[in-house]
Amino acid sequence: MASITIRNLDDDVKSRLRVRAADHGRSMEEEARQILGDAVRRKPSSRNLVSIVRSHFGPNSGVDLELPVREPGREPPSLA
Repeated sequence: MASITIRNLDDDVKSRLRVRAADHGRSMEEEARQILGDAVRRKPSSRNLVSIVRSHFGPNSGVDLELPVREPGREPPSLA
């Protein structure tokens, strides 16, 4: 197994890691291993902004928006 050293770790991050480790009944080192392992095992999301918006506002989302009728554009002003 390999080892790493994390320098310049923010005191707040260390404190939160300590609390999180205690909540899970683990040491800080084991909690950090778990967090890192979970992060690198996770597959990157193939969802992009369009698919996320469609999932919230698409036809199967239960949101039914009434779109206003488009009117023809007005005539441009005369500069003469």
